[in-house]
Amino acid sequence: MSDTGSGMDEKTRAQIFEPFFTTKQADQCAGLGLASVYGIVRQSGGQIDVESRPGIGTRFTVYFPVAERPAREAARRAEAQPPGGDGTILLVKDAAPVRRLVQRTLEKAGYRVLAAESATAALRHCARYEGDIDLLLTDVVLPKVGGPEIAIRARELRPGIRVVFMPGFSDETLASHGLSARSHQLLEKPFTPTAVLERVRRQLDARDAQEPASDRDPQDG
Repeated sequence: MSDTGSGMDEKTRAQIFEPFFTTKQADQCAGLGLASVYGIVRQSGGQIDVESRPGIGTRFTVYFPVAERPAREAARRAEAQPPGGDGTILLVKDAAPVRRLVQRTLEKAGYRVLAAESATAALRHCARYEGDIDLLLTDVVLPKVGGPEIAIRARELRPGIRVVFMPGFSDETLASHGLSARSHQLLEKPFTPTAVLERVRRQLDARDAQEPASDRDPQDG
């Protein structure tokens, strides 16, 4: 992918994959787009090369490994009937198009969804919603207050609420937020609607089950 725009100098190019780094004004961009792309590509076993020169433009070359299973098998898995259910889910996602897509997926499967674009909106739901909130589905990295902190505050208001995080970053970034890349709480991007429903159902089904201590994440309650 390439353009013929203004390009970047070496100092800017070295920072483009860092979360929240942006050359735009704060109200124009959160600085999470390229950081998310980097996380998705690395989690998929790939890599990104960037070439850029001021006044000439920028080229991104993305490499992905060959699929380990035949495409026909992957298609059959994608067509499998996703698990449905009931309950109320608090969805926290700052990107509106993705938030609406996940919300529609959950609602179509039978869940009630409380959608929030920020920690403030999410905690307002926790404090004011009159019914039970069964699960928190949130991004890890959000402007101002991240997903793990939202989870801590949500559990103070709603003891017993289950949590699923949607990371899009490297293992190092997850570790900085107190999360393990092997945690059963993670729904790694890119994800399919079926993957969303499977992970949500798994966490809800585990509410009454006794989890082994070795499988618990520091953020688990």
